[in-house]
Amino acid sequence: MKRDFIEVNEKIKAGKAVVMTAEEAAELVASDGVKAAAKKIDVVTTGTFGPMCSSGAVLNFGHSEPPIRMGKITLNDVECYGGLAAVDTYVGATQPSNDKGMQYGGAHVIEDLIAGKSVKLRASSYGTDCYPRKEIETQIGLEDMNQAMLFNPRNAYQNYSAATNSTERTLYTYMGTLLPNKRNVTYSTSGALSPLLKDPELRATGIGTRIFLGGAQGYVAFEGTQTVFNHHELESGGDWYGGVTLAVVGDMKRMSAQYIRAAVFEGYGCSMFVGIGIPYPVLDEDFLAQLAKPDEELFTRVFDYSVPSRSRPALRLVSYAELRSGEIELDGKRARTAPLSSLRIAREIASELKEQVQKGEFLLSEPVQYFERGKVNKPLNIK
Repeated sequence: MKRDFIEVNEKIKAGKAVVMTAEEAAELVASDGVKAAAKKIDVVTTGTFGPMCSSGAVLNFGHSEPPIRMGKITLNDVECYGGLAAVDTYVGATQPSNDKGMQYGGAHVIEDLIAGKSVKLRASSYGTDCYPRKEIETQIGLEDMNQAMLFNPRNAYQNYSAATNSTERTLYTYMGTLLPNKRNVTYSTSGALSPLLKDPELRATGIGTRIFLGGAQGYVAFEGTQTVFNHHELESGGDWYGGVTLAVVGDMKRMSAQYIRAAVFEGYGCSMFVGIGIPYPVLDEDFLAQLAKPDEELFTRVFDYSVPSRSRPALRLVSYAELRSGEIELDGKRARTAPLSSLRIAREIASELKEQVQKGEFLLSEPVQYFERGKVNKPLNIK
């Protein structure tokens, strides 16, 4: 049994496509087997909602009269990048506020704008003949902007490592608060619903893939920063995948604050929860077998975050079913587990995406280019 994107999209347009979430597909495969299930299912939807620090927005404010070439720019006292021509800027999700510090940042600006709020724009310039104005201060919202693009260089981590802490003191990290002596473990992947874990070989994901992004339709713009292809066959059977990320883009004016949320991590700073979902065509039985893998067959590694990242040891391999149980064993002791990502909202995304595909509102897009394999991540070489 084989299908392609064209065939699946024709069934979607005709209202005849059978669409299931990844969890529903796993149940059907468990009861009917892969071969029978592959004949029934056309599309499998996925979803994730977790902190994705490498995120931000490209904004175009439009020209004032007289015009200004904005150099120093702030939105609600959050510094934005001023090197994008006259009235374009990029606001990064983790940039802290000048007056509120780590309690408010770029992620909050983005969420406020998507929620329909206005923010205070301040900009200054040295002035030129073509851009004589030197200062501007005003309130601005999404409806006032020409373009507002969420552009996130590194999102939807395929399989983020779980974190613990072996020291005697509490650590405050982007993986949350890690208690001393390996008393807790945090993780941030949605397991059986995680988009890139369900397409680990990237058979249907690449540049141009249409995705659910923040409540709207968006696209994969390029491979995400720090992408590396990792695949290991496990001695116990099965596979471990990790390392792929996505650079994504979408129209903020169509998004919902339900799926774009600012967050503050104690001792670390701001981050932004981003909702992403990808619908996958059931290309063949082998692909469905991967799409339908349950949490029991998907694994990540637990790392000691008290050790510098280049020499950080992997303490053990653990399934997402174990992590979701609430505790795992580390060094003969029980450690509590807690997700940073929201399984409830990941399920909402997969279900909403399923409904959109069933209604013919969301067609699948075949990548215009697949990602290059064989890349490695290089450390910063300090000279």
